Formats: sequence, structure tokens, C-alpha cells
Amino acid sequence: MALSRATIRKSLALGAILALGAGLAACSGGNSGGGSVGADGKATVVWSTWGSADELTRYKEFNKEFMERHPDITVKFQPVAGYGDYHSKLLAQLTSNTAPDVFYVGDDMVGQFVDSKRLMPMKKLMESDASETKPDDFFPGLFGAAEKDGEYYAAPNDSNPDVLWYDKEALKAAGVTEDPATLAESGEWTTDKFLEMNEKLHDAGLIGSMYWNYWATHWSWLKSQGAEDPYNEAGEFTANKDDKTVELMQQLGDLFQSKTFVVADTMPETAGADSQFVTHKAGFFVQGRYTIGSLEAADVKNDSYDIVRWPTPDGEAAPTGVATSFLAMNGKTKVKDAAFTFWTEYLSAEGQTFRLQGGGNAVPSIKGADDVVLEEDYPAHAQTFLDMRDIGFEDYAAEARVPGLPVAIAEEFQKLYEGKEDAQTALDNAAELVKKRSAE
Repeated sequence: MALSRATIRKSLALGAILALGAGLAACSGGNSGGGSVGADGKATVVWSTWGSADELTRYKEFNKEFMERHPDITVKFQPVAGYGDYHSKLLAQLTSNTAPDVFYVGDDMVGQFVDSKRLMPMKKLMESDASETKPDDFFPGLFGAAEKDGEYYAAPNDSNPDVLWYDKEALKAAGVTEDPATLAESGEWTTDKFLEMNEKLHDAGLIGSMYWNYWATHWSWLKSQGAEDPYNEAGEFTANKDDKTVELMQQLGDLFQSKTFVVADTMPETAGADSQFVTHKAGFFVQGRYTIGSLEAADVKNDSYDIVRWPTPDGEAAPTGVATSFLAMNGKTKVKDAAFTFWTEYLSAEGQTFRLQGGGNAVPSIKGADDVVLEEDYPAHAQTFLDMRDIGFEDYAAEARVPGLPVAIAEEFQKLYEGKEDAQTALDNAAELVKKRSAE
């Protein structure tokens, strides 16, 4: 369940990360903690996550099916309604030894949880005979900060590549006659073609492209346009010292400043990104598979909408950002074997198929479950989700591991997008943020 950017950004805006320090001292809300083994030898596994009503219903269905297959294990589910409160509560539970046995962790928080040293090292368990989720079964770019020094402390439960959704009606209204996905299939989906379409959309009084301001936007832009990684192998931020990166960031900033590109986070609630897209007022909207739900809710799930990968200078595919969330185990669980049975079956190809089939809102993170993305043949180029996942990447570990750093960098780049700073200044300030926060 890789969250939509709207949900993440709204949660962080409420101060979720800043509240973590206070959360460590908070009570556990009456939680009785993890599972145990009864006198009859039956194990109880407690697990927790956040989620919408529909998602929580699907999880309960999985729990029921799991217990039917494992009559010796009882699963107790502890859902948390809000993403903004979830991690601070969970850290408090881990500190007071009252945490669940198995739990979700967001990709913006997993590095901090790994560094807390309270998560179960998973590599040996994943490689054991009891495992249905070998390390090589997952797409390697998706582990991100959940992997450290060759050890895995969690695994991606699913993923959401940031594809370019596009509206054929809006493109037609702007005089665009070529189809982006068709161009991509022939290796002609170039940056020049993309920017030409955006210019026509802008000139027609429409929005060119809408992006959420977070790590996958700026790093995907740079990566797709041929820039070097912003961090070197030692984890040092070097983007501000690379002339090509500075040039590409300035190009991105200029496109936002001209209103050809729009930051979705800053759009008014009465005319938000979703509403603009479903009413044919924007050509491109950069989001994950969960966008299908927005189209269904607006009763516009039709052939007008399709998806395409990020454009590149030469028209060939390039790695871009893939959002994930992770499933971890409590390092102090009292029911290790039963908890791992649940963990590995939940993440397995069969488990992900069960959770994501029938219009699921994410893309499997493990090999063998891809049919759930293709089952309804929607959008027409749904294979693009899988292709982008296969070569995509999670946020750089050097960044994701530092609490609040991804958001702080995005806020710095927002100044560039608003014309308050140039690219060199924004990147220099980002470098200072990395240096300062990494040393705290």
C-alpha cells in the first residue's frame, strides 16, 4: 500500500515528523503489545498498519484466509486510521516494548526505524526454507533505506511507480496529434516531444503537467534527463557541484515558474489536481496506480486516460522514482516463527495477488504477481507500471535515513519553483541541509 502523494503530503503538513520526539515519550494508547503463545501452543500474532476503509477490509479478508490455512496461529489486527499519527505511536510502542509483532513502515520513515535498532534483521529468515520471499524475488531498487550494510530490516509490501498519466481529450484540445505511449513504444518519447506538448497545453490555457513536490519528482527529473546521482557512494550530497545537474534543475524551476508545470501540493482545494485532471484541464498528472480510483470516483474511467514513462533526451527508458511502503518485524517479538510465517506469506506473490487483485491501488513488489496489474487491461498501457517498477528506484538511502530530510529538501526546491531562488542556490542550500541534518 504505497500511499498517494496527497495523503503523504497532507500528513507531513500536520507535523508528523516533528511530533516523533514527543511520540517517544507518549503512552501506547492502551495497546497490549505483541503476541504470545497460549497454553495450548497456539500463537497469536499482532500486526498493524494504516489504511482507508477499503484497504482495511481487504487486510481483514487476508487475515481470515491466513488463519484458515494456519489454525495454529491467531492474527490480531490493529489498524491506525491516520498516517500522520501512525509512526510516532509505533516508535513509542517499540520503546516501551508494547509494539505489534509485524507492522507497516512508510518509505519516508523506514530509515529512522532501521537506525532505531528495534527491527528484526530479516536476511537469514528470508533465505531460510520457511521463506516464500527470498531476497532475489523482490525488485532490488525497491528496498531503499530498508537495506543497510547488506542486511534487510523490512521488505516492500507493494509499490507505485510515478508514471505520467495523460488525458487525450486535453491533448487534443491543445492541438497535440501524437500519442505519448505510442511514441514511447517506438523509442520516440523524447524530452523535446514532451515539452512541446506542454507548451501547446499552456498556450491553450490548460495545465501542462502536475507534480507532487517530493523526492521522486526532482530526482526522477534529473535521472531521466541524464544527470548523475545526487549522492556519491559515501552518501555525500554532490548535486550542487555538477554543472549538468544545476542546468537541469534550473530548467525544471523555469517550467514551474512559467506555470507550464504546476506543483499539485499548492493547488487550491476547490481546484485541486484530481479535479483538474478528471475535468480535462490538465494534460499530464504524475502519480501511481491509485489514480485509477480517482477516475472511478469521478465516473471518468475511460479510454481518454492512459499512462507513459518519463521522457528522456534520446527516447530510451530511464530509471525513475518508485514509492513503496514496507513490512517489518519487531526485533523483540515473542512469536518469531509465527510472525515470520505471516510476514512472508503476506509479502509473497500469492499474498500480494490476494491483496491487489480486483482493482488494487498498487503494483506488486515481488516477482510472480504481475497479472493483477494487467487483469483489467486498464489503462491501455498498464504494462508501463511494471516496466517502470523493474528499473525504478526508491529514495536514496543517504536521504531517506535522516528524519525529515526528504521533506526539507523538497521545501527548499519549492523556493526554486516559485522563483525565489535559482537552481545553484537551491542545490547549495540542499547540500547544507544534508550536511547539517546528517550530523545531528
